[in-house]
Amino acid sequence: MKNVRQNDLADRRSAAADAKASLLNAYQAANQTAEIAFNSLQAPFFAKNHAMDELEAITQSRDAKTQRLREARHAKEQADQAAATSALLAKRYPMR
Repeated sequence: MKNVRQNDLADRRSAAADAKASLLNAYQAANQTAEIAFNSLQAPFFAKNHAMDELEAITQSRDAKTQRLREARHAKEQADQAAATSALLAKRYPMR
């Protein structure tokens, strides 16, 4: 009688373990399917963000180049103006 109870208990535990494994496998399969679906929805979103980041980087690069060229032009204009002023002063007040 004792062996019958132990066998019955062992059978129940085995059935419970099998049911648990079956539920875990079903959960993992559903989870994997959901992740694949989610990633397929997210891929275009991330691609769009990546494209926007690239455009923003190009714009920032262009703006930085424009600023450098503007500063160089102003420096050249100041140097030219200083040289012209010096030449004009040298012409008006020649050194003796």
